Amino acid sequence: MDPKLLRILVCPVSKASLKLSEDQHWLLCKASGLAYPIRDGIPVLMESEARSLTTDEQLGPS
Repeated sequence: MDPKLLRILVCPVSKASLKLSEDQHWLLCKASGLAYPIRDGIPVLMESEARSLTTDEQLGPS
């Protein structure tokens, strides 16, 4: 994911910043507790497509 794009994207629910997951397949938002998928390099920032963060993702680095 392009670092410039990641800096401007925000969670559509909380408006908080997003972090790229270690496997680079998800954008994580600790504020809303949601993870948004990245499909074919495109972030899918729809609440209906998001999943809840795992405990490890919630407790991981900010």
